[in-house]
Amino acid sequence: MTGATGFVGRHVVSTLLGRGHSVVAVARNGEKARSLPWFTQLEFISCDLHQDFRPALSGGSHPDALIHLAWPGLPNYRDFFHLGRNLPADLSFLEAAVDAGVSQIMVAGTCLEYGMEYGPLTEQGATAPITAYGLAKDALRKSLEFLQQQKPFTLQWMRLFYMYGEGQNPKSLLAQLDRAIDEDAPFFNMSAGDQLRDYLPINDVAANFALALENPLACNGVINCCSGAPISVLDLVSQRRRSRSSGIELRRGHFPYPDYEPMAFWGVPSKLNALKLSSQ
Repeated sequence: MTGATGFVGRHVVSTLLGRGHSVVAVARNGEKARSLPWFTQLEFISCDLHQDFRPALSGGSHPDALIHLAWPGLPNYRDFFHLGRNLPADLSFLEAAVDAGVSQIMVAGTCLEYGMEYGPLTEQGATAPITAYGLAKDALRKSLEFLQQQKPFTLQWMRLFYMYGEGQNPKSLLAQLDRAIDEDAPFFNMSAGDQLRDYLPINDVAANFALALENPLACNGVINCCSGAPISVLDLVSQRRRSRSSGIELRRGHFPYPDYEPMAFWGVPSKLNALKLSSQ
């Protein structure tokens, strides 16, 4: 698994180990990996995939599956870096993995692939990204689908929506709110908060990765990894404020709405829901 020390990766590793899987974790920062509780329970490879991905594919083990989470440059969604460097580097790495005999590949996608589509977003829905990041991810998925035609393999495209939990980006919404509460700040600046989003706790995200990984025949192609239940940003913030027993003032309207997102959108996790229903 690449990107093992990232926000999503560290939790997916823990979940996979807890379910009895043998994991080879790949990440750039060995020191960061050693600080994580699972480090002694797996094989770790320190590797920058954009410099030289061969160490990640030349270990003694022959993996049954590859989970590819590594993607530098976030959260700068508009940066051309995603198209100019990440896209070709990732495609080269994943093609090499297929050539090395990996028959099941799971890649993290993004809800930004949908672009400005309003309302519920299905796994069969068209993509129309308007950010460099969304376009790069969408192009990577489509390129891998072409690759499948020449070199068959199972592709599981885990399209991520919004997540929160331990290890999240300190600039993310709830992390900033928690920090303001911890520092006894008198107020918290935010947008008006009327926008509807799809949020999922990171432990649920990790569980979805493990479930899909273990069921490649029943759950492949585009997979919406989300709650399916829209919530307003204001309600999300208010719930966290109550759970922290905080009276911090919410200063709504301080920040404008992001211009690269529609006001209301959420995912429809049809494949994961069907899988969970069949496993009951």
